[in-house]
Amino acid sequence: MEGRDHVRHEVMGAPPAEPGQALSDRRWVKELYSSVRCAAALLAMLLLIDWGAGSAAPWRAVLWCALSLLLFVVLCPRRITGGEGWLASRGLLRTRRVRTDLLVSVRCLDGVSQRLVLRDAFGGRVELDPQVLVNNPDLWHRLHEDARASAETGCLMCGETALRRVQQRIDRETALTVFKVSGLE
Repeated sequence: MEGRDHVRHEVMGAPPAEPGQALSDRRWVKELYSSVRCAAALLAMLLLIDWGAGSAAPWRAVLWCALSLLLFVVLCPRRITGGEGWLASRGLLRTRRVRTDLLVSVRCLDGVSQRLVLRDAFGGRVELDPQVLVNNPDLWHRLHEDARASAETGCLMCGETALRRVQQRIDRETALTVFKVSGLE
């Protein structure tokens, strides 16, 4: 198991985390900039179309700004951080935390976008995209170790199947990355 994690860290480009260190989503900044660029592009396009049509007005510019801001709010990614015994999801207005060492359920919600919902014994609830865990092996390893501890203490009532599916997805992505890096694809 340790050798496989070492290969995963080597392939994914992240050094193994030290115990007690807080971990965060490495791609969050890139996704944040992407949402800002999309909102700015929409604003520029709407203002340009308004100006080209000759219908530019201050009230319309305010409307386009509000529409672009709404797009940013919708696209703005949640920042996922974690450490030994906890995982947090921070949005624009609110931060949600869950004790991963006291998980009672882990559910996978399918739909337009797949979501993983974690609940702890104190009522804490965090919802995240499983792709965040695929992209951040250290964060996944920390969550997996804490979930295993929850299961061993009898706290985790349901969710081992959902965790196993995430583990299989991560293993599949890691294997594909190894094949690409080694030229065996």
